[in-house]
Amino acid sequence: MAALSTDPLVPVTLVFGPETLLAERAAGAVVRAARAADADTDVSQVAGSELTPGALAEHVSPSLFATSRVLLVNDVQDVTEAVGDILVGYVQSPIQDIHVVLLHPGGVKGKKLLTALRKAGVHEVPAERLTRPDDQVAFVRAEVRRAGGRIDEPAARQLVESVGGDLRGLASAAGQLAVDAPDGQVTGHVVSMYFEGRAEVKGWVVADRAVEGRTGEAVEQLRWALETGTDPVLVTGALATSLRSLARLAGAPRGMRDADVARDLGIPPWKIRVLRGQLRGWTPNGLSQAIRAVAEADLAVKGGGNDSALALTTALVAIGTARAA
Repeated sequence: MAALSTDPLVPVTLVFGPETLLAERAAGAVVRAARAADADTDVSQVAGSELTPGALAEHVSPSLFATSRVLLVNDVQDVTEAVGDILVGYVQSPIQDIHVVLLHPGGVKGKKLLTALRKAGVHEVPAERLTRPDDQVAFVRAEVRRAGGRIDEPAARQLVESVGGDLRGLASAAGQLAVDAPDGQVTGHVVSMYFEGRAEVKGWVVADRAVEGRTGEAVEQLRWALETGTDPVLVTGALATSLRSLARLAGAPRGMRDADVARDLGIPPWKIRVLRGQLRGWTPNGLSQAIRAVAEADLAVKGGGNDSALALTTALVAIGTARAA
C-alpha cells in the first residue's frame, strides 16, 4: 500500500493516472509548496526515457545555489531498471529538502517499478479519469468552491450535461461561472445562459425542464433541439420515460432505500435524487394527464399529424398545466 499524506512536500510523490489536468495539479502542488517554503527552490523536469543514473544522482544531490530542489520525472514507466532501483532506494532513504515527483500515465507498463515504489512507501496521488457522472458533478462543485463561488448539485449536474465530461472544459466553465455569477451563486439559470445553448440539446434535456415545471425553458430547448437535428421521436421518448419514472417512483413503498428503488427502476442511484426533486409538485392525476398528452404527441410525430414542432410544444404546455394543477 502507498503511504498516505496530506502534505505535498514528501520525499517522493507518485502521480498515477491518465487525466493530465489532475496530474499537472498534483505536480504543481508540490512545486508551489516547495517555493512557499523556499522561494529559491530549484525545479527541474526530465523525461523518464532520458534519465540516466548519473543525471538522477545529480538531481537528488543538494545544490550549491538552492537549499531546496524539486525533480519532475515525466513518463516514469520509461526509466531504465538501474534508474528505477535508485528511485526505490531514494523513497527509502531520502535527502532533506529534495522532492521527486514521478508521473505515470496509468496502464501496466513499468508494473515492476510501481510495485517496488508502493512497497517502499511512496506517497501516491491518483489522476484517474472521472467517468462517473457523480464524480464529475463533485468535481464541478469543488471547482466552483475553489474559485470562490457556490453551486448546488442540480446546477452542477446541468453544467456537466451541457459541457460534457472533459475535466479541462469543466474546470474552465466552473471558474468562469464562479467569477461571473451574481454574488458567486451559480444557479441553473446562469448555467443555461452561458452554456446550454452551445451544444446539441438532447431529448432528455427537454424532458427534465418539462417535468420540473419550467415550461418556457423546455419550449426553448425543444426549438434548439429540433434546429440541431434531434429526431422528434427521441423527444417524445424522453418525455415518456421521465414521466413513467416519476410515476413509478411515486408508487414506490415509503421507507424503501434509494438503492433498491433505483434497481427496480433500472436507473443509477444518483438519478433517484434528481427524480425526487422533480416529483415535488406532481399529483397522481397530474402525471396521468401528462402521460396522455405525451402519448398524443407521440402519435402525431409518428405520422398522425403534420407539424411535429407544434405537437411537441402542445405536449410541453399540457405537461406544465398538469403539474400546476
